[in-house]
Amino acid sequence: MSTSKTVQQLQAQSVNSENFRRYGQVIFASLDGKAYDVEDAQLNLHNGIPRFYIMQLEKRGRKFHKITRHVQCTQCLGSLEGKDWLIAVCPPNNDVNEPALEEIAAFRIPGNCFIKLHEGTWHAGPHFDHESVDFYNLELADTNVVDHFTHDFLKSHQLEFEMV
Repeated sequence: MSTSKTVQQLQAQSVNSENFRRYGQVIFASLDGKAYDVEDAQLNLHNGIPRFYIMQLEKRGRKFHKITRHVQCTQCLGSLEGKDWLIAVCPPNNDVNEPALEEIAAFRIPGNCFIKLHEGTWHAGPHFDHESVDFYNLELADTNVVDHFTHDFLKSHQLEFEMV
């Protein structure tokens, strides 16, 4: 007997500092010479060697069924060339080993800013409709080896998400 999956649509909202606060920060351009303050990315990279690199991703579409978190560091993501993109997130709760299904939200990220995810924020993405997008990524050198926890909604709930 096969189990059928359900596709749940998530309405992607335009990101801003207020609606993204539970998950991290949105960082927009500031004038050169501005003093460091709370509008700058509040980073936690003290648990290892920081890794800042450009990752090239091919067409990802808008659907996902896996969501990941990193509990030992913050992570920053932004697109190059001004391309917009999408990400689904769920607030961190490091006392629980899976994301709260009812708290998953989707955001449209414009190409003129980047996001910083709080430690433990669940995230699915980057996703996009472009053929390919280069993203800069700031995390720890071994994040994807020792601090990469993934939940699969297809296995747990026969559920896939689509950001619209």
